Amino acid sequence: MNSARRMVSYKLTRFGAPLSETIESPPMPTGTQVLLRVRACGVCHSDLHIADGFFDLGRGQKIDLSATVELPRILGHEIVGVVEEVGPEAAGVAVGDRRAIYAWCGCGQCPSCRRDEENLCARPRSLGLRRDGGFSTYVLVDHPKYLVEYDPLPEAFAATLGCSGLTAFSAVRRAAPVDAENPLLVIGAGGLGLAAVSLTRALYGVGPVVADVDPGKRQAALDAGASAAVDPAEAGHRERFLKEMGGFSSAIDFVGAQASTSFGLGLLRRGGRLFVVGLFGGSIEIPLPTLPLRTISIAGVFTGSLPEFRELLALARQGKIKPMPIETRPLAAAQRSLEDLRAGRIRGRAVLTP
Repeated sequence: MNSARRMVSYKLTRFGAPLSETIESPPMPTGTQVLLRVRACGVCHSDLHIADGFFDLGRGQKIDLSATVELPRILGHEIVGVVEEVGPEAAGVAVGDRRAIYAWCGCGQCPSCRRDEENLCARPRSLGLRRDGGFSTYVLVDHPKYLVEYDPLPEAFAATLGCSGLTAFSAVRRAAPVDAENPLLVIGAGGLGLAAVSLTRALYGVGPVVADVDPGKRQAALDAGASAAVDPAEAGHRERFLKEMGGFSSAIDFVGAQASTSFGLGLLRRGGRLFVVGLFGGSIEIPLPTLPLRTISIAGVFTGSLPEFRELLALARQGKIKPMPIETRPLAAAQRSLEDLRAGRIRGRAVLTP
């Protein structure tokens, strides 16, 4: 094996088990494929769910991922890299190009893909889920269209835009209008929530109200530009916000737990919208008459589209988006980073730098 072309990766070989270090030759690109040397890869809560092999639906029910995620699999979908080799049909990209990777690739044939909404494809080819991802020294991408310029951004910051930034961007855009008369509530001040704070400032010129039980995360939200930060466990917030502003026009739940979603629903004004992003798990009960009586709506947000990714990177390259707190770690810390994320020991984002 040529040592210059040795691929070191950390693979999920069994659900619920630690990642395994693997050393092998990198794949060879064919057709339109592009091989990149990974420069940075963020560690996301979604990686935790994939490693566990299920999503919690509450009441003892789960979505089993064993039929979706073929093992062994290299996790990681927030990836930036340097083009190492291109397939014979890969046009518009050259060896040495530094690119951020759109990981939410679709089949290219279905109605969603034809609308440039590959993140909604029913037969996805997502990196780190259906295809090998970025917890590695190399990653293979199907087509140059998924590679987006990110210079002069730092590599670690550009990596976080591939999921946490993109998902927050898509959710914040859908929450429009956001202004003094149409306030936004952000629930959860982890990586996605902090990204949403900066993006709300960039897109609308105002800061959202942020709710989080962790005082350190509330302070991080204020530092990022939140207009206020509250503890949802404290009593009286619903009455105060309903009295002061009539409730929130929109709320984005970046936690996705029973308590967080119920908190957001309770603070919506008539006609308000709740966007659920987080995948913590559980279920809620909603008295059905309250939906038409309050004219509220609930929608899910799953990452964002390739055009949105390009738009997001353009904003970041113009200096209009503030990075969240980022801690860079060596690739060998992949398993420890998952454990730290599960235990709540990471503020913002941990980014692996092979």
